[in-house]
Amino acid sequence: MTAKELRRLYLDFFTQHGHAQTPSSSLIPDNDPSVLFTTAGMHPLVPYLLGEKHPGGKRLCDCQKCLRTDDIDEVGDSCHLTFFEMLGNWSFGDYFKRESIVLSHEFLTKVLKIPQEKISISVFAGEGDIPADEESPAIWESLGYPKERIHAFGKKENFWSMAGAGPCGPDTEIFYDTGKEPCGADCSPACSCGKYIEIWNNVFLEYNRDSEGKVTPLAVKNVDTGLGLERVLCLLNNKETVFETELFAPVLEEISALSGQKYEDNKRTFRIISDHLRAAVFILGDDKAVAPSNVDQGYVLRRLIRRAYRYLSNLNAPDEATVSIAKKIVELYGEDYPELVRNSEFIYEKLEKETKAFRKALAHGLKKAEKFLANLPKGGTLSAEKAFKLYDTFGFPVEFTQELCAERGFGVDMEGFRELFAQHQAKSRQGAAQKFKGGLADSGEMTTKLHTATHLLGAALRRVLGEDVFQRGSNITPERLRFDFSFDRKMTPEEIAETEKIVNDAIAQKLPVNCSEMSVEEARVGGAIGVFGDRYGERVKIYTIEGISNEICGGPHVDNTGELGKFVIKKESASSAGVRRIKAVLE
Repeated sequence: MTAKELRRLYLDFFTQHGHAQTPSSSLIPDNDPSVLFTTAGMHPLVPYLLGEKHPGGKRLCDCQKCLRTDDIDEVGDSCHLTFFEMLGNWSFGDYFKRESIVLSHEFLTKVLKIPQEKISISVFAGEGDIPADEESPAIWESLGYPKERIHAFGKKENFWSMAGAGPCGPDTEIFYDTGKEPCGADCSPACSCGKYIEIWNNVFLEYNRDSEGKVTPLAVKNVDTGLGLERVLCLLNNKETVFETELFAPVLEEISALSGQKYEDNKRTFRIISDHLRAAVFILGDDKAVAPSNVDQGYVLRRLIRRAYRYLSNLNAPDEATVSIAKKIVELYGEDYPELVRNSEFIYEKLEKETKAFRKALAHGLKKAEKFLANLPKGGTLSAEKAFKLYDTFGFPVEFTQELCAERGFGVDMEGFRELFAQHQAKSRQGAAQKFKGGLADSGEMTTKLHTATHLLGAALRRVLGEDVFQRGSNITPERLRFDFSFDRKMTPEEIAETEKIVNDAIAQKLPVNCSEMSVEEARVGGAIGVFGDRYGERVKIYTIEGISNEICGGPHVDNTGELGKFVIKKESASSAGVRRIKAVLE
């Protein structure tokens, strides 16, 4: 079975069961500072899980582009991926546990023809103030699953919640039994021995957790599910790993042709290169035009490109290999994700530019490494601090530092390096949690006001700077808004002041903020602002501020501009090439 066939089978099955198919959202979340990237199918749908009405109705399905970097250093094994596709189906206050479980069972056993005896289940056993989910195991049993293949676990395994306050609930996970021998008497879907592979997760959002951690039942209950396309494709085609599927095989062949090396002799290296460049292509190919930089999404992108380039260098591949591999990836995915073709020149240009920049950084880093090594006694050990500096400052994979030292008869304090790396990861995660707290899950009063203010700001910028200005991204916390827009020079003080004045005049007029639903074509004809094409479903929400703004958006918004207060631009700066950034507050 091909990836295209799997996507189609899934989406057709759920549309036949009353679900509206929606296209994949951007990899860069809209107005959601809780994450840098869309990490799951539910992220673009948070407003609807919180009560917003979706234009597509109460049942949706899609194939969502996702990207996670928490385990970036694990990539290279048989299963970890940075970029992946998540098939999902949702119910917003419509069906709940029984229909969700029955639909999953039917798709797996009747459409994909997976033998029922190969499927094992996990459910929530209850923990603390949350009672056990007794309904789900009863439903699975009624479908013919014996009790010994239904495993109950606590919150760590089978309870889903957002990073902060918001909807939460038990889940039931579906596992494929590979047939491997159990690792011991306690072997179950909770262990990582490889016998059980998770393929689907059905989350039942029936509670709400407030900012103090108190959990109460939700009035409207939702279902959020996710099935990993690459993982299921691997199982259906009896492949040992996802890297042997048709989604990676042509890329691995390209790496082999460029380097003269064989995949069988360099599996980990080939996997890292193919994974990282695939992720980089999808970030660069997004219509929000993220470029490599030292902050946020741009920093992650830079790390992916540079890490891939380093491993290509280890294979003695030519410098142009990154672009050659990127072209193969665009060829593989272009039909299903047209934005990659649409933005292909941007992809190749940024990859080439970043490769050249990293070559210079490597040359500088090698000089620094040589200085470190010159002061070591014969047979000495490079300190953890210096090895980490080479990693953190110059982007040297620690394996490269080890190779460099080994060639000269030196060792590396790897235990110390791992400690420093663990501290670095912990600080990064703490910083991210602090930096990105809030978001659409926090649809509080100030977040809602700032969301509406971004519409006024975008309209004001088009009036002051020209109609060619359009939004490239935004990020909202309860404290401020950040708005990225296409413009190729620094704004003058006069332009900033005029932009502020237009926004505040609109606020002073106390204009109503009206919401309507219509087809994409009706929105286009009506002059609504939005990235038309692949991103929206058949029906969209339009928020209109008469005479000021007419824009496609998912909300949330105030009812009247008079609720906003005084709008103040705090900073205007460059974001990336051809993109400027404004930070503003409401006082």
